Parts: sequence; structure tokens; C-alpha cells
Amino acid sequence: MENSILSLLPPILAIVMVIITKRVLLSLGTGIIVSAFLLSKGNISEGVTILWEAVKGIFIDEGAMNTWNIYILLFLFLLGIITALINICGGSRAFGEWAMTKVKNRAGAQILAAVFGIIIFIDDYFNALAVGQVARPITDRHRVSRAKLAYIIDSTSAPVCVVSPISSWGAFIIGIIGTVLVSHQVTNISAFTAFIKMIPMNLYVWTTLAMVFIIAWKNVDFGSMKKHEERAISTGMPYDPNKTIQGEVKDELPISDKGKVGDLLWPIIALFVGTLGAIFWSGIGATEGKITIMEIFGNADVSEALVIGGLVGLVVTISLFFRQYIKYRSVKRGLLFTGIRVGIKSMMPAVLILLFAWAIITLIDELGTGLYLGSLVEKSQMNPAFLPVILFLGAAGMAFATGTSWGSFGILLPIAGQIVSVTDMSLLLPALAAVLAGAVMGDHCSPISDTTILSSTGAACNHIDHVMTQLPYALVSAAISAIGYLVIGLTDSTILGLITIMILLIVLFTALSKRKNMNIE
Repeated sequence: MENSILSLLPPILAIVMVIITKRVLLSLGTGIIVSAFLLSKGNISEGVTILWEAVKGIFIDEGAMNTWNIYILLFLFLLGIITALINICGGSRAFGEWAMTKVKNRAGAQILAAVFGIIIFIDDYFNALAVGQVARPITDRHRVSRAKLAYIIDSTSAPVCVVSPISSWGAFIIGIIGTVLVSHQVTNISAFTAFIKMIPMNLYVWTTLAMVFIIAWKNVDFGSMKKHEERAISTGMPYDPNKTIQGEVKDELPISDKGKVGDLLWPIIALFVGTLGAIFWSGIGATEGKITIMEIFGNADVSEALVIGGLVGLVVTISLFFRQYIKYRSVKRGLLFTGIRVGIKSMMPAVLILLFAWAIITLIDELGTGLYLGSLVEKSQMNPAFLPVILFLGAAGMAFATGTSWGSFGILLPIAGQIVSVTDMSLLLPALAAVLAGAVMGDHCSPISDTTILSSTGAACNHIDHVMTQLPYALVSAAISAIGYLVIGLTDSTILGLITIMILLIVLFTALSKRKNMNIE
């Protein structure tokens, strides 16, 4: 059943159940059980063993601790504690009040969140969680729905990281591109130069970023996002209180009336500086020979850096808490332990979803779902002109089904190189760029993607609300990008592809603006 059409059953089942039942853990759990059943060929005892190995693999890999996963979970808990203590110190309240005097409207709040997302490009996990902490008080005050904030975060995390050479993503992608170039004896361009040249060819990134800013600026929403925005505007409630919210501190905590803007900013700055410093420290330590920025980011242990940055941020947060306790007498000492408990509790829904997602991704990998989808792309007999758009759609489907863009990169980039080598080598860079764009698009939409989960966590938004409100926007961006890739394939011109998506975006939002005006009238 491995590497066959049956390997598509678990991810499709999980995704369909998520959409129908709105129950993430039940849906992922069903997908996990079906995956184990297929791998064991119906043998229950063997299936239980396979299931146990998948769960154990989250924490122990090849006899050693799986530090990547463990550190990500620790970082989530650290961020939950920091958030709770910032709330107790009055930092979120003070920052929200300050922002109201500087950011005058809803459009400004959304644009500011998007700018934060673009600036913090080091890593998608860090981006998704850190931007939410800074932007949420502003968007809440201006009655922007949490679903909209989650969409903004998700649209400026992975899409920005995938075109940033100085990021964990950039280092990973350049490494694969280098292997592809060597295997096909391409010597007239380096992997780094190829990556830079592919940046303007990543049409989904530019379409997605343009949509974020245009939607915020023109205040035009569609699909289920419109309902969330209308509720936030009319009631001031940025989320549905009847649904589970990932990363939200629900417990009623006493809030200091002496809190300052710095009580929020200094922990976030410490988190950022601590993480960046730890990345450079671990990257330099693991680099042999010439030390460059790319080598540092390529060799750094980002998950470990996140934990170190989180600990630095926590130390600063605790020091600010004791300043409130000693200097202002505005909080009680026992609230420190209350904040730790509440912070950990607030992250439990996100942690559980992430654990289930990691388990199903492991089993999907064993089933060979990605390899099967990749083989379909490789075996298809196509006109070379259609290669970029086919690879874009194929990578999107693979990432959507598997919940991982990195896994799709690893499988489809070499396949794209193989196809191009026997068809038209002039399409090498557009084909590779199409794979990157499609993988990000599929990951962007997938409810089992860790970046999607962390975006809803960072925004303190119900996960399914985030998936369902973002999906129409992502599909529109994908359709526009697909047409752009078709133009690139037919004309061999990146400029014409970019012009095409620009014209389509103008047409789209002209139509949406007219529709909005008609509804107002």
C-alpha cells in the first residue's frame, strides 16, 4: 500500500473530517489510525506497534532525543508563560492603549501586523508566534478579527522565509538546489545565485503579500472571513467565545494598572535578540572553514535557538514582574506561579494539535504519499511550456496532503531537475521556483501543517476558523499564480509573469471594491 494511491487516503480523510466535523484532534487521530492500519496491512498488533513508534519518534529519534520537536514544544510553553506574565504586568493593556493613539484605524492595524511579519523573517515558527504577541493588542483594539490576524501572520511567515536567503528556510533550500545543479552538471551558476534569481519567479509569494496589503488597505473581505470581520466590528469580540482558542490566556488574571509599553516590548525584544544571538552562536560553532552568513544560518540549530531566546525573554519578563511587585506593589508575588501555570495551560491545545500533526506526517511519510504524488508529476507526459504550472499545482497538492513544505521541497526539487534535464533546461529556475511556490501554497492551506497551527496559535484564533477563513484567499492567490506560471512557461519571461499577476490582482480588487460599494448602497 506504500507509494500507491491508497497512501492518499489518510491525509484526505483527515482533511475532509476537519472541514466537516470542525474537530481537529478527532480528525487527525482518525488519519493516524488509518495510516497505521494501511502500513500494517490490517494486522492490529502490528498497527499498534507502528502507531507507538510514530508517537515515540516525536520525542526519540534513532536512540537519541528528538531535540527539534522537544525544543519547539518547550518554546511554545515558554511563550505561553511570557504572554501570561506580560498580561499580569499590564504590558498588553498599556501597549494597546499606546497603539490606539498611533494607529488610527483598522487598516493601519492590519498593515502594521503585516509589516511586523515581513521584518521578522529569520524563521517561520518564530515569526508566527512573535508577530502575534506584538500585533494582537493592536488588532484587538481596532476590532480586527483574530481570523484576519492569523491570515496576516500565516501569509507573512513561510511566504517571506521562502524568498529570504538569510533564514533557516533559505539555507535548507540552497542546499537542495546545490545538489540539483551538481547532479545535472550545471556549472555556470552557483546555488546561491540561482536562489536569488528565483526570488522574483516565486509568484505565489508576491501574489499573497499583495493580497494581504490590498485587503487591509481597501477593507474588502470575502468568504467566511467577512463574517468574522463583521462580528468583530459590530460586537468588538475578535473571536467566537464558544470555540477553543489556541494560545489564548482565558483565565481571569489580575492586571497591573502600573504597566508600561516596555512591559510588552522588552520581553519581545529580548526574545528576538536572544534567538538571533543563539542562531549565530550555534551556527558559528557548527561551521568548519570559511564562516559566512549563509553557512551560519545553514548550520544553526534553530529550535535550540528558539528555546534560548525564550529563556532570555522569560528572564526579562520575570524581572519586569518583580519590578511591578517591589517598586509599584501592583501585583502579588504569588501571581508569578499563577502566570506560569496559566501560560502552560494556554498552550496545551496548540501542543496537542502539533503532536497529532507530527504523528500523522510521520506515518504519511512511511506510506510514501509524497513519493507517490511526486512520481505522478515525473511520469506525466507534458509540453515543457506547461511544466512550471504543473509543478506548482503538484507541489501544492503534495504539501497540502502531507502538511509539510520542506518535505515537498526535498522530494519535488530533484524531480523537477530530472524532468527539465530531459525537456528544456532553460526552464530549470522557473521550474524550481514553481515547486517552492506550490509547496508554500499547499502548506499555507493545510490544516495539518505546523506553520498553520502555529499561526492560529500566535493569533490566539480557533484553528479551524483560521483554516476555513484563509482557504479562499489562498486559493485565489494560487489561481492567479498558476496563470502567471503558465505565462512564464509559454513566453520564458518572468517579467511577463509578474505583469500578469499584477493585472489580475487589479482586476480582482476592482471587482471586489465595486461589489462592496453596491452592498453599501
